[in-house]
Amino acid sequence: MNEPEKKFILIVDDSATNLAVLSQALKTAGYKVRVAVDGESAIEMLEKCAIDSTKIPFPELILLDVQMPGIDGFETCRQLKANPATTAIPVIFMTALADAESKMKGLSLGAVDYITKPFEQDEVIARVNIHWRLKQLTDNLEQQVTQRTCALQQAQVQVVQQEKLSALGQLVAGVAHEINNPLSFMVSNIAPAKEYLADITEVLRLYQKHYPAPPSDIVSKMDEMDLEFVIEDFSHLLDSMQIGTERIKDISLSLRNFARSDGDTASAIDLHETLDSTLLLLKHRLKDQGSRPAIEVIQNYGQLPLIKCYPGPMNQVFMNLLANAIDAVEEAWEKDQRPLNITISTEVLRESAIVRIDDNGLGMTEEIQQHLFEPLFTTKAVGKGTGLGLSIAKQIVTDKHGGELFCKSMAGKGTEFAIELPI
Repeated sequence: MNEPEKKFILIVDDSATNLAVLSQALKTAGYKVRVAVDGESAIEMLEKCAIDSTKIPFPELILLDVQMPGIDGFETCRQLKANPATTAIPVIFMTALADAESKMKGLSLGAVDYITKPFEQDEVIARVNIHWRLKQLTDNLEQQVTQRTCALQQAQVQVVQQEKLSALGQLVAGVAHEINNPLSFMVSNIAPAKEYLADITEVLRLYQKHYPAPPSDIVSKMDEMDLEFVIEDFSHLLDSMQIGTERIKDISLSLRNFARSDGDTASAIDLHETLDSTLLLLKHRLKDQGSRPAIEVIQNYGQLPLIKCYPGPMNQVFMNLLANAIDAVEEAWEKDQRPLNITISTEVLRESAIVRIDDNGLGMTEEIQQHLFEPLFTTKAVGKGTGLGLSIAKQIVTDKHGGELFCKSMAGKGTEFAIELPI
């Protein structure tokens, strides 16, 4: 055997002679050995391994005598295979019972091999070497399967993310484009409309100056329509239209910023502008809904430099976290009518830009937090969540930007998501 480090072999036998001979032979072959004199002590030892395997490592292989006082080898094997912590450890029976029925019983309980007493040391070493190597190959295969499964899940999440971004980007960009056409028409016509109003008003003033006594029907019509009020209010209407079109321009700009398709091109952006654009798109969810009051958003912005990142994907992260925060405070309101508050804070810390999004919702248990970023995990009702939002957000922050996404939550108290991006 030329492996640099041998794992532990556990020998369970009530014979001190067998323990001494096998221990010496296995140590000579390069293995580390632990011993137990009966089934009870072996199970107790393995339970301690399960409590803290860093102090007492699990054996890689167990040599188990069949005929022992107390519980015999068959029962010991059955209990080991019933325990999830020890079920994968290969068991080789050692016994003087060479009949087929005993062998079949042992193999049916999960043993991998049989060594018949009296045994030859070379045979024991050969069988241990084979099954130890098989155990290593099995462990490596399981690790590879786990890694490939994880990689496949990440690839699937990435595909979903790219498809969602592409579809959403095309939709939003199309909507923004369609808005811009009539919007441009309105914007370009408000200014001349104001000029026309001013000219018409001036002409009317001149008429009033040079013809102070118009015919009675004109006077009657002027009184009916309240000409002075109409002239003044018409100017206010144009001002309101101008303010409205400017708001539509801001929304259109936010839509175009959110739908930016440059997912493969990093650029230096103002995170505060990105957050404000996202809040503008979510404004319809923040305002008073009738059944609940408006959600108050507190913006504690610090001084942040421009951060080099991928604008489109980062917009998606902010949108997901803020939408989740809105869901959380709405759920809390429905339960106990607590105030509806979301706080967004930014600062520079340890050469990183930190964005914190806090809500005073119902919070989450430790168990939920452990699975929070797993693909397809969701606590929302069927049809209200896919379980991909947070896993995609974490992948965008960590894999695409080299940052970190943290969650801190306390059941009943609220939740904080913190994004850390390198400067």
